[in-house]
Amino acid sequence: MRSMISRTLSALVLAAALGTPLHAEDDINTGAYLAARIAERENDFRAAAGWYAQAIAADPGNPALLDGAILANIGLGNIAPAIELAAMRRDLGKDQGIDRSQLADLVLLADDAQREDYAAIQAAAGTGRDVGDLANQLVLAWAKVGDGKMSDAVVAFDAVAKKPGYEAFGYFHKALALASVGDFEGADEILSGKAAGPIVVMRRGVFAHVQILSQLERNADALALLDRSFGPGPDPMVDPIRHRLQAGEPIPFDTVRTARDGIAEVFYSISTALQGGADPVYTLLHLRVASYLRPDHTDALLMTADVLENLGQHELASETYTAFTAEDPAFVTAEIGRAAALRSLGKTDAAIETLRTLARTHGDLVGVQFALGDMLRGQERFAEAIAAYTAAIDLTTAAGKGDWVLYFYRGICHEQSKDWASAEADFRRALELNPTQPQVLNYLGYGLVDRGEKLDEALGMIEKAVAGDPKQGYIIDSLAWAYFKLGRYAEALEPMEKASLLEPVDPIVTDHLGDVYWMNDRKLEARFQWRRALSFNPTEKDKARIMRKLEIGLDAVLAEEGTAPAPVKAAENGN
Repeated sequence: MRSMISRTLSALVLAAALGTPLHAEDDINTGAYLAARIAERENDFRAAAGWYAQAIAADPGNPALLDGAILANIGLGNIAPAIELAAMRRDLGKDQGIDRSQLADLVLLADDAQREDYAAIQAAAGTGRDVGDLANQLVLAWAKVGDGKMSDAVVAFDAVAKKPGYEAFGYFHKALALASVGDFEGADEILSGKAAGPIVVMRRGVFAHVQILSQLERNADALALLDRSFGPGPDPMVDPIRHRLQAGEPIPFDTVRTARDGIAEVFYSISTALQGGADPVYTLLHLRVASYLRPDHTDALLMTADVLENLGQHELASETYTAFTAEDPAFVTAEIGRAAALRSLGKTDAAIETLRTLARTHGDLVGVQFALGDMLRGQERFAEAIAAYTAAIDLTTAAGKGDWVLYFYRGICHEQSKDWASAEADFRRALELNPTQPQVLNYLGYGLVDRGEKLDEALGMIEKAVAGDPKQGYIIDSLAWAYFKLGRYAEALEPMEKASLLEPVDPIVTDHLGDVYWMNDRKLEARFQWRRALSFNPTEKDKARIMRKLEIGLDAVLAEEGTAPAPVKAAENGN
């Protein structure tokens, strides 16, 4: 979809760049068009929409400009103007024989679904409207539900489920459709795996099944499903449901209330499948349609904000997160996301205050304290970060393997605060929880090496870290540095050179490579690497030390520091 737009616009850019005269019918506002194109490349949907509007005013019959404007407006979440543009694009195709636009088809379908004109959806499908093969079929099945043709809809969902790669989509949406008309037994047969075997569902699918079980007066089974899926720990999105189930309250089925909701769910389902494997803009288009059809679609909104963050549109992401009220179960998740967006915008103080406010109202949640600790650690406010991580740890009554990260990050803050005893204790506790975690093994091992303590144990830790994550340059640097500290300079060469290849512009790794060369009597190469390290913006302290090494050599610098190099050791078998 997007590549078609890109090819058309790129051709016009090239014509303008080469000074090729435009035909009379191509009487576009070239400046506005070029600005729109640049904004589109930067995923700046707001700017692109404005510039495309100016370009279209000069050339309303240009299909590429219309497609660009539709894309920008969908990206913004402005579906109403996108519908008007899509109608223009459709009529253009009819009048001039221009190929139809999948972007326009997507928006016009959203318009039909929003108006619940299911007859129009079915009619358009017969005339070639195309929004993608899977979406075409699922939307048509839901349109039959909306038109009261449930038997035909079931046949249509079954047809989807029989297509390789579409099985889970077909069965899941059939279950939702059955539940939407009150056939909870049929829906449970599918979601429990009894009808056609197990199907994998996302978080939203679990909630749908919980609602279905509750409607079948099986609250105990619904609670068991929640515990299997999310664990017993506190979760602001799970807890309200759990409490209602425990009280014996029936949970209404509202995952899909109408066929329009079902069509919204189609686009959300496809977006989850696309995420991470497709152009994020394409994913965003599906999410925007889902939210347009169902503005209270929590998962679509959260995912929309996440995609916008990944596209660098932090302002739009922040605006999306503000859609959640304090009463919404997703409010905590949204506020943590909004804080991250604010930080990306450079509004660090506002981000920290957002999390502090959240900690005052939801301080009993590990995730809130953890997010606050991470934010403070990123700003090198280590004492405050330690307090937040400690609060998170205190809330963890039975620490599990996944909780290693709390101790690891608190340990880093202790280490940065020059409290090595507390840091080492936290790192060792993290290893008790997750003995093979490469980051912890490396950090503790490197710290011991740098302090000249427990060198044999430290080397063993780092070797274990390398085995667990052999492609991380900074971990391989630690291994080489351990050999260096042990006086095994020849052995340090190979891993240090490998680390330098993996981290080619890291000032610490490059500086270490120079030291290793020096101790292997390759002094010319050592000086070359130290000069390279200076070009990679080292800290002021490291910069001064590197310049001193260039002036008098490593041996003399160590002598000034009162540190003699480790005596040369031969290679040791087994290490």
